[in-house]
Formats: sequence, structure tokens, C-alpha cells
Amino acid sequence: MYPPELVKPMKEDLTDVGFNQLVTPDSVDEIIENSGESLLLVVNSVCGCAAGNMRPGVKLSLANDKKPSTLATVFAGVDGEATTQARKHFLPYPPSSPSIALFKDGKLVHFLERHHIEGGTAAMIAENLSEAYNEYF
Repeated sequence: MYPPELVKPMKEDLTDVGFNQLVTPDSVDEIIENSGESLLLVVNSVCGCAAGNMRPGVKLSLANDKKPSTLATVFAGVDGEATTQARKHFLPYPPSSPSIALFKDGKLVHFLERHHIEGGTAAMIAENLSEAYNEYF
């Protein structure tokens, strides 16, 4: 568990651009089941690849003409129960932090694992997500 004051700016990096911070298992299930047509669910993390690649790439992807109607995030190592519940919806993918899941009509349609994120750049992540938005929405 990380101190709240440490992760606050990392959480705000996404919540300040419209992401809903999910902290309970029920809130995860509710947003997946009731998000409408599209949901981007991000597993946030304190690691350098989340700060340097993932969060900037996710934010950059939202400049695309087509984008998810609902944005949400859980924070690994902080909101443990919510993160565990989110990962149940990511199966068959193994737990990964950070990671990015795209849902359409409550079904997982696109997923980026840590190894996709830490080896890429923010621009590459944004392009990958934008292509998925264009394909599914």
C-alpha cells in the first residue's frame, strides 16, 4: 500500500481529464455493466512506465475523433479490491500493472499489457488506442 499523498498526483493525472476513480469492487462491476457503448478502464501504477508512457499516451489518445464515452481507472497497490475485481473482467489476460482495457457494450475488445506499455512511447500507445477506437466505435 502506498501513502495517499504519494499517489494523489498520479491519480489526478487521469481524474483531471475525466476519468472516474474506482475504489470498490462494486463500482468496477457497475461501470462495466452500465457504461453504455464504450469504456476505457486503466490500471494505474506508480511505476515509471505509467508516468512516462501510459498516462501521457492515454491522454493523447483522447484527442482522437472517436473515443470511449466512459473513462475509469483503478490504482494497483492502492485500491486493491477494485483492481482485483477489474482484473477478473480482463481474463484471459494475466494481472498487469499498468494496463489498459477497452470495453464495447460491456465486453473486453482490446487490451494493452505492461509489456506493451513499458517498451513503447506515449505516442505509440496513443496510436494503438486510437486505432482501436476507430475500429470499435
